[in-house]
Formats: sequence, structure tokens, C-alpha cells
Amino acid sequence: MANPEPELDPDRESAYALLQRGQSLIQRRHHAQAAIVLERAAREEPGKGSILEPLGRAYHHSGQFERARETFEELLEVDPSAHWAHFALAATLRKLGRTGEARTHLRLAVALCPTSELYRRALARVDPPTSKPDAAA
Repeated sequence: MANPEPELDPDRESAYALLQRGQSLIQRRHHAQAAIVLERAAREEPGKGSILEPLGRAYHHSGQFERARETFEELLEVDPSAHWAHFALAATLRKLGRTGEARTHLRLAVALCPTSELYRRALARVDPPTSKPDAAA
């Protein structure tokens, strides 16, 4: 009779252990290595925002901007109201030269978290206020 329970590999790291290891690598600025570890965690636990966020950061900081974009978009599918994810996606889109899309996500980040000076400053860099014509001219 077949065993109904899946076999557990004692040498296989849990998604949580992989997440912890990946975050430790990010803290030490080993972003490319962190991305590899966090990819494994994401395969173990697909669609988990707690894994997607550091994975996107690791991709972004290791220069893998297209992968970062995909990951931040997936994170926003999980939680569309995540203001930081909109901000991170905007930063990645700027790196990809997609300023118009970045502006949209920065506006969303500011709308979702209007007290964030970080978001407001980033938006001002891509959406500077238009100067009004001088009335005396």
C-alpha cells in the first residue's frame, strides 16, 4: 500500500529557512546570491508577498531589472494596496527607461501613503511641477 504522505527530505531547506538566508545575504549586500536563494523560497511558496518583496529587492540591487519588474508586479497582484511595492516597481521601471509607467506607480504610492516624504521626493524627480507663466511678463 502506498504511503499517502509525501516523503520529507531532511536535507531540504524550508521556505522560511531560505527566506531567512536570503534576507541575511541582502543585509550583507550579496544581492545576486540572495536572489538565487529567494528564488528557491518562491518556488516552495509561490505567491507569498513576504518572499516576493525581498526577491524583487535582490533582483533590483543586482541589476536584474526585468526580473525585478516581474516580481514587483507579482507582488502587486498579491496586494494591490502595497505602497512600497508601487514605489519599488517605479524605481525599477525608471531603471528600464519606462518613466511614464514609473510616474503612475509613484503617484499610486503617494496616494496610498501620503505621509511618505520618500515617495513625494521620488515623484517630484519624475513629475516636476510645471512653472507658471510670470504674470508680469
